[in-house]
Order: sequence, then structure tokens, then C-alpha cells
Amino acid sequence: MLRNRSGRSVIQSAIDIKRWQQQPPSVVEARPARCPVCGAASCPLGGAIRLQGHGRRERQVWGPTSPDRPPEVLSVTARRYRCLDCGAVLLVVPRGVLGLRVYSGAAIGFALALWGLALARAAEVRRRVGPAKILGDSAVAGWAMLRRWARDAAQRRLFADAPDPGPSASLRKSAATVAASLAASADPTTRALPLEQRAFFGAARAA
Repeated sequence: MLRNRSGRSVIQSAIDIKRWQQQPPSVVEARPARCPVCGAASCPLGGAIRLQGHGRRERQVWGPTSPDRPPEVLSVTARRYRCLDCGAVLLVVPRGVLGLRVYSGAAIGFALALWGLALARAAEVRRRVGPAKILGDSAVAGWAMLRRWARDAAQRRLFADAPDPGPSASLRKSAATVAASLAASADPTTRALPLEQRAFFGAARAA
């Protein structure tokens, strides 16, 4: 569970972004089993529903939908719920949508792998991961976001189970360590793919 900038609790569904877009879940299907703030059961046996539907909210998700596709800007309709016990407002999003970031977890894992494992230049990583078409002069050759992700990943603010690269590791080495761990966690059916693509799928599951 994460908290977004408005203070709402953000909960990832088990449904991934692609399936969510194809068939958005109903208010019943997306409702969490319990409130993550106070622990109240959403539908207690024989009682009234405690997590009630509270509307919808559009969320943008940036990045490629698969490692072999160009980056794009997607719009997903997140579902909101309100806990009648504690008043918390919850936002349920597809798996892989991160509460405080506009890029998908898969896109971030892919970017870290391209930079840290494939040793791609920052500008090339941005071309393959970032959907923006118009860049400022300082963004043409580099990408500050990439270094920020590497720092956050090393401090486990992105992927909680990522290994610690160590205090002396460079940001690029940190990116490589985290990306290798994500690639190792990908579904076994992806073993024939390049490491950076496996990191994409591993990050989609770990985010």
C-alpha cells in the first residue's frame, strides 16, 4: 500500500494494466477484502458493506506496454472506495501502476536494465521508455529521471525486495543490480529473452 500526494491510500489490484484496460473491473471485482488503514473487513458476514464505491479517477500511465513496443501514454480508470469505519479513501489501480509515479513499474525496471545491464546511453533509454516527443536542450543527451530511479531502487523505494547494491556502488551499478534481480524474478517462460526484456516482465510483477 502506498499513499499518493492527496493522502489517499493506493492499492494495487491483482489485475494487470493490459487486462484492466480490456475489461475494467466492476466495483465488486476491484473492492479490496479489507481496509488497509484500519483493517475492517470490506464485506463482513451478515453485515453491511464497509468499503463502499466512491467513484472513479483517471490515471495516466507512461511507458511501453511490452519491451518491443514504443512508449505511450495510457489512461486507466482507477476505482475509489471509502471506508465507513475510519473514513479512509482508497484508490485501487492495476498491478504495476505505482502510487507516486507516472511511469509503470515495468517501464522503470526496463529503463534500469537498459542502462545498467545493456549499458545503453541515457538518451537511448529515454527514447525507448519515455513517451515525450519534445525535449529541452538538457534532456537530449541525458535523463535525470533515470538516475533518480536508480537511487530510489537502491534504497528500496521502488522495488521492496530488490537487493542492496552496497554503499559504494555507482548509480549505474545499482541499476544493474536491481535490474538483474528483477530479471531473475520474471516468469520462467521468459528465459530465452534478453535480460532487459526479462527485467521488464519481472518489474511488472514486483512493482
